[in-house]
Amino acid sequence: MESLGMNEAQTGASSALFGSRRHTSVSRGLSEFHGRRPVLFTATGEAVLALPVEGLDRQRLAEFIALCGPVAPQLIITERRALALGLEALTPMALTLTAGDNANTILALVTDATNHRTPAARLASRAAAAAIQLAKISQSLPAVLAADVVARAVACEESIVRVEADSVARFADDAIRSLIVASEASVPLNSGTPTRFVVFRDAMGGSQVAIIVGKPDFTNAVPVRLHSACLTGDVFGSRRWDCGDQLRLAVALLEDLGGGVILYLAQEGRGLGLTNKMRTYQLQDNGLDTFDANTTLGFDDDERDYGIAAHMLRMLSCTRIVLLTNNRAKLDGLTKAGIEIVSRMPLDAPVNADNHRYMTAKAARAGHQFDHLTASLADQA
Repeated sequence: MESLGMNEAQTGASSALFGSRRHTSVSRGLSEFHGRRPVLFTATGEAVLALPVEGLDRQRLAEFIALCGPVAPQLIITERRALALGLEALTPMALTLTAGDNANTILALVTDATNHRTPAARLASRAAAAAIQLAKISQSLPAVLAADVVARAVACEESIVRVEADSVARFADDAIRSLIVASEASVPLNSGTPTRFVVFRDAMGGSQVAIIVGKPDFTNAVPVRLHSACLTGDVFGSRRWDCGDQLRLAVALLEDLGGGVILYLAQEGRGLGLTNKMRTYQLQDNGLDTFDANTTLGFDDDERDYGIAAHMLRMLSCTRIVLLTNNRAKLDGLTKAGIEIVSRMPLDAPVNADNHRYMTAKAARAGHQFDHLTASLADQA
């Protein structure tokens, strides 16, 4: 049998089989972070061995310290989490750990809203900041343990995945460009309205869905709803949010209009993922609003990127739309991504005792356009 040896052209900077080298390395690093394994991040003059704090326990901490030795690891946190700890920060920060720190105290520095300890800190390196960014992409807690190992060889180095820091920043765009239509099928709704579910997949295995409701006229502006997945609201009908109500309102409105498109996006918790979303619920139960809960954990107010939604719409030949939303950020995000928004249609979900605080925060702090709620807030001012 002829040898399967591959030449440089087949395994070079861009290959149909292997993709670009930068994308492949980050994809492998992401898989390692999902498995809670360390990854080596490099930049010019930098080499940082990083371990996600997600799932940290006594044994994992001890083994990582031994792997990094004699260099002591630091805790890398986002600027948002640094601000929550009382530090002045515009970029990710590196916190100095003490000999008394253990897995529990480290996790408290990352998640505890009542933590009043302010460790010594310095600016995180570019390589360490890239590790934080990959932790976000993995939808883990946005914090890592990291040790500067540039001056020494790491034990078992051949088994540790290497990632260039600059490649992490380009990874999301690479993933969007890798999007394909993987499958589609007709799915009738309870109302009798026919729909077509079109499933998109990217090179990371992530799935997004376009639901084409009825028979929209793609020669004119198409009514479109961008809907971030919400397990608690969409599936279980939680009264704490308006997500499920908005989805059902959108379906009914598209049926009345004769057709349209719903993009059902895997952006649970405004891009935090389901695990972190549940963490924000706990913080909200202790008095924080939905935005402060996100930033207390080290995330931005909203981690969503609408570039993938714009790419899906282009693949559907749907570039002139009427957007069903109350959220100005969706209007801005799609417009910047090249989608023409002809007009906006509101979705006025009912306000109840359980979701009033949440919806008030969205209106007051993020400019969501709830006409019925905004009027009541003005009366109270």
